Amino acid sequence: MDGTEERRGGGPGGGRGAGPPPPPGAATAAVVCPTGWGSLPKTAADADNGSLTDIRTGQHDCYDRMVLDVPTAGTTGIGYTVHYVDAFIQDPSGIRIPVSGGAIIEILVSSPSYDPETYTETYPGRGGRPLPGVDLTGYRTFRDTKFGASFEGVTQVGLGVRARLPFRVTQLSGRLVIDVAHTW
Repeated sequence: MDGTEERRGGGPGGGRGAGPPPPPGAATAAVVCPTGWGSLPKTAADADNGSLTDIRTGQHDCYDRMVLDVPTAGTTGIGYTVHYVDAFIQDPSGIRIPVSGGAIIEILVSSPSYDPETYTETYPGRGGRPLPGVDLTGYRTFRDTKFGASFEGVTQVGLGVRARLPFRVTQLSGRLVIDVAHTW
């Protein structure tokens, strides 16, 4: 497992590994959480325009994770902008989409939710609706998800989080990974 293979919806314990809890009174190792990610916008230029096929989430000791699958992008980079916004505004309509939480992260990924040659849907997101199959029950940081739109090759997602917290964006082959820390 490479750390991005999250259970759909995660739920309590998702992404934390298997095994029984330690017995009462047993010593547990302290978890050291990374710091220094910051909360400023993160961007990468377009390198490939693969199609978005899935969005899933998972929980970890130090952060909640969202993974956007773009398998047709292969090993080249995926263009993106990930940043905090005051309101989640659907592109291109200008309609405000309510997103629950103390802060909103807007994710713009240079990958349509359809095949650009056939216009066949590759991800079933619907504007203004929660992300299909994502259940955030029990998450420490994530509060809500909304699909914005997929317009002119860019897909827009809103992520409601508990507060404005540090986040990082990393890329793996065919995946864009967004981690939002539980604390500063």
